[in-house]
Amino acid sequence: MAKTVETNADVYAFIDSFCNTEQKKKDSLELLSILKDLTGEEPKMWGPTIIGFGSYHYKYKSGHEGDAPILGFSPRKAQFSLYIYSKTEKSDALLADLGKFKMGKACIYMNKLADINIPVFKELCIESINYIAEHNECSCRKTYHN
Repeated sequence: MAKTVETNADVYAFIDSFCNTEQKKKDSLELLSILKDLTGEEPKMWGPTIIGFGSYHYKYKSGHEGDAPILGFSPRKAQFSLYIYSKTEKSDALLADLGKFKMGKACIYMNKLADINIPVFKELCIESINYIAEHNECSCRKTYHN
């Protein structure tokens, strides 16, 4: 996702054309609602297939830097890719109660929204928002305290 940039493409048109099942469309619209509510940001397309909320600027010790969405997802053909995870002790503990998913290097893969525990999903998102706000320049408007 490091080279992905925000575009002006229509999020809803993307969901209508890209989602291969009605369930995937329904889950995508529910994710839009949840992530918009948590971030206070409108959904934007990042590259051709990622829906992101807000943005932050990152800079690694190596000097590599760029911009990325604070939270995001992609309704890929096989599974959803969820870009909601920041590696923190609390996030790692929350994963135990998230439900049915697979973990990638920095993203979570799920088949459908019903496979995961939504309150835990929201806590993971809030933990990530807080982590990003603390460690990066970002459009985060709020910091959550649990």
